[in-house]
Amino acid sequence: MTKPMPLDQFVRLPRLLRAETVDGLAAALDLVADAAVPTHRFLRHQWFAGALRAYGGEARTLLVSAEDVPALALPIVAVGPAWLRVAAVPGCYWPFRSFPVAESAGFEVLDAALAALARQVNALRIGPVYQDDPAAAPLVEAARARGWAVVERTIAQSFLLDMTGLRAAGDWPRNSTLRKNRNHEKHLAAHGALDWRFLSAADWPAAFDTLAAIERASWIGARTDGRDAKFTDDGHGAFWRALAEDEALAAMMRGALLSVDGRPAAFSFDLDIGGLRYAIANSYDPAYAKHSPGKLLYYRNLVHALASGTRKVDWGAGDSGYKGVIGATPGPMIRDWLLLRPGLPAALAPLVGLAWRGR
Repeated sequence: MTKPMPLDQFVRLPRLLRAETVDGLAAALDLVADAAVPTHRFLRHQWFAGALRAYGGEARTLLVSAEDVPALALPIVAVGPAWLRVAAVPGCYWPFRSFPVAESAGFEVLDAALAALARQVNALRIGPVYQDDPAAAPLVEAARARGWAVVERTIAQSFLLDMTGLRAAGDWPRNSTLRKNRNHEKHLAAHGALDWRFLSAADWPAAFDTLAAIERASWIGARTDGRDAKFTDDGHGAFWRALAEDEALAAMMRGALLSVDGRPAAFSFDLDIGGLRYAIANSYDPAYAKHSPGKLLYYRNLVHALASGTRKVDWGAGDSGYKGVIGATPGPMIRDWLLLRPGLPAALAPLVGLAWRGR
């Protein structure tokens, strides 16, 4: 009988790679998103289609396949004058602007993508994304190795809430916090019956109208021009409503709603992906501000999430005060990356960096 060949004598053959660029958003985006790390599986075709519908732009998609299986899908849109040949990854800031890469993709896939990009653009912007983003960070590393110049700018600090860790370490939420919350609820109930609801796939897109009404009554509607509101017509409402057209994305959407005597008073809105929750937005009607309706709701929302299998909450950036009180700790830095192809663009990196960071 012939003995099997020892594993160390096998020669690993390079995988067959193919890179191509297609006009528009490639249907393969969903295939790659499904094969990406769990935290990035919301980066589906409709995520980018919703961004283009809401914010404009014409996309093309760079696809890299390994053994005829899509392994990387990079949507890009042109920015600035056409002669500059600068592109950016489209999307929404919440929770970040990245792109899907299959977990099984190796550096040869990234190399193939960069070789194709170098023939199409002088510069590519990726971000804002987390510093350790599993798609952007390896591409940045591969770009440096290939002679691309990399310019970065720091956007903000992120915050993470490890609910299972806090619960394992002791009481969370603290009994003192729960007592204070019950006291606030008692006084809030003087305004009318309190109704706590948790929203899921079947509630979208209709529930966005209710969230938008709270935003219009909130500080963001009273003190700003409203462009940063998530769900209003003059904010980012078109984007989130477009996402709800994809059943897979709608299934990731979660909401919590507090009404007082039938009047919507506060909301939280999140994306749930496995055991991770992205906290996208929360707001409240200032008519009830004395009794902290937003705080009461997000504590209930977190406890409900923990009971439903959520282990960690990604709070994103900003408002570190109340996040720290809840128990959140600093997470990865959020950065913006600009990749400049080898040659003259890379040589101009110092000047480009000065101009870009000064924006």
